[in-house]
This record gives sequence, structure tokens and C-alpha cells, in this order.
Amino acid sequence: MNYFLRIFTTAALTFLVLDFTWLLLIARKIYQDQLGSLLGTTKIIPAAIFYSVYLMGMLFFVVYPALEKNSLMYALLAGAFLGLLCYATYDLTNLATIKNWPAFVTIIDLIWGAAVTATTCGFTVFVAQYFKWR
Repeated sequence: MNYFLRIFTTAALTFLVLDFTWLLLIARKIYQDQLGSLLGTTKIIPAAIFYSVYLMGMLFFVVYPALEKNSLMYALLAGAFLGLLCYATYDLTNLATIKNWPAFVTIIDLIWGAAVTATTCGFTVFVAQYFKWR
């Protein structure tokens, strides 16, 4: 398997396992309680596009630079910042434009976005360094 596919697959599996665990087991009740009628059924195509684009962003903006710098700390810190930035774009826009959007949802999403992105980027860099992928 080539370098890009190994890195992408590692990041994708890490992110999907963490995010699905969050969405299905941890935050589901919170979102149902807080967002109520705003929730609809999940649309698979837009979700798949989001995951693909977001993963490419993690690789381009964090994972590859971290590997070039040989820095796990860079992966963790830049990953946290990218997650905060991206999740803030969605949640703060909703908070600013959607009537009764709960600030609590925005806060937990910002924390989650930073945590899941940092973890995904950090783990991906760790695995690539451990197996000496290049």
C-alpha cells in the first residue's frame, strides 16, 4: 500500500471510530435534548463528503507538516487548533444565525472538535513514525 493510502487509512479509521463513538454513544442524548426538532435523519452523501474533505484537511494542514518536522507535539497542537477552527466555523455560525441554537452544544462541539482532531492527527503521526512510513 502506498504512503498516502497508509496515512489516509490510519487517519480515517481513527477519526471514524472516535467520532462514531462520540455521536452514537456519548453525545446522542445531549444533541436530542438540546436540538430537538432541529435534528433530522442523517444524509449519508453529505456526511461522506464531509469526512473525506475533513480528513484531507487534517493530512494537508497537520499530519504531513508534522511528519516533515518529525514532531508529534506539532501534530497534537496543530490538530487541536484545526479542530477548534473548523468546528467553530459550524457551531458559531449556527449560534449566530439559528434561533434558539444552544450555547451548550457549541461549547461541547468546540471541545470535541479540538480533541478528536488532535487525537486523530497525533495518532496518525505516531503510527507513521513508529512504522517508519515514507
